[in-house]
Amino acid sequence: MPQLHAGKLSLKFGFLIFADLITDERYIERCLQLALLGNGRVAPNPMVGAVLVHNDQVIGEGYHQFFGGAHAEVNCFESVTEVNKPFISQSTLYVSLEPCAHYGKTPPCADRIVLEKVKRVVIACRDPFAKVNGQGIEKLKTAGIPVFEDVLRDEAVELNKAFFNFHLNKRPYIYLKWAMSNDGFIAGQDFQQIAISNEISNRYTHQLRATVEAIMIGTNTAIHDRPSLTTRLWPGKNPTRIIIDKNLKVPMDACVFNDEAPVVVINYLKDAVLGNQRFVKVSPEEDVVPFILHWLYTNGINSLLVEGGATLLQSFIDNKLWDEIITIENTALRLHRGIVAPVFTGGTTLSNIHFRTDTISIYKND
Repeated sequence: MPQLHAGKLSLKFGFLIFADLITDERYIERCLQLALLGNGRVAPNPMVGAVLVHNDQVIGEGYHQFFGGAHAEVNCFESVTEVNKPFISQSTLYVSLEPCAHYGKTPPCADRIVLEKVKRVVIACRDPFAKVNGQGIEKLKTAGIPVFEDVLRDEAVELNKAFFNFHLNKRPYIYLKWAMSNDGFIAGQDFQQIAISNEISNRYTHQLRATVEAIMIGTNTAIHDRPSLTTRLWPGKNPTRIIIDKNLKVPMDACVFNDEAPVVVINYLKDAVLGNQRFVKVSPEEDVVPFILHWLYTNGINSLLVEGGATLLQSFIDNKLWDEIITIENTALRLHRGIVAPVFTGGTTLSNIHFRTDTISIYKND
């Protein structure tokens, strides 16, 4: 729940309203809107938006635009016009995430806020990253700047769910996705490739790819479907491609081995780096899925989309290693036989989206 703080009380239609709280929520909501503009461009950093307000007038806005670039707070201050700069010290800064307190690719934002001498800071939530968590707030308070926390906290955490999951659970946020016929098959017999989803659903899938850092398939999918695993139907960065190919059966002329994005091959036979291809050896005695998730975590990859076949997808489900499942059902297609879709329980339905004959369902792990 948002933290209530001292504010003017007004009476309207018989209800008491915390005027300052309502104002704070309005500007934090704007911060979240701005933050979303960095989606697919800032990972593994979080999406962050900032708004500077003087006398209920916005005099500056900014968001984290790309990985390695200036943070939201800096862009916000830089957007203030010369005529409004004298008002910065009399203003409230709203930020969707706690300002950083350490040197990374950029200097600490908390130091810049102290330098600007803003009157007050309101943040949606603390940063779970160990080098920041609470330290940015402490810097501001030590400098005499009042800080108010947890305004629209749940919304802010949801916006950066992959970032929070990465730092709290020490693994990437995991999406499982498959398309299936109305009678529950994801492919024909003997891995026969069948176009199941329509062109609109395909664009949706590529949009999802553009928001994750890595995408994974197994040997049979790489061989029989020959996917390139890119975002060619949607603007955005191609994710790193993870192939589970234990005995290196996928031919080197497979579509997935093009130069459009890095490829990581998890296998039993060798460790090697060949151009944009990296071969990572795992022991046959080791459980492959936990090994991969740990490897992704240690390499700073905070989100993973699994688009593999039924066996790979079911292994994640059986290990209870998933955060969201996305199914695309062609309600007009019946295959009668073929490869059966994965089975899962315990998911809460977040949404159902209909594109012509396709129904896209999104489930969150309970």
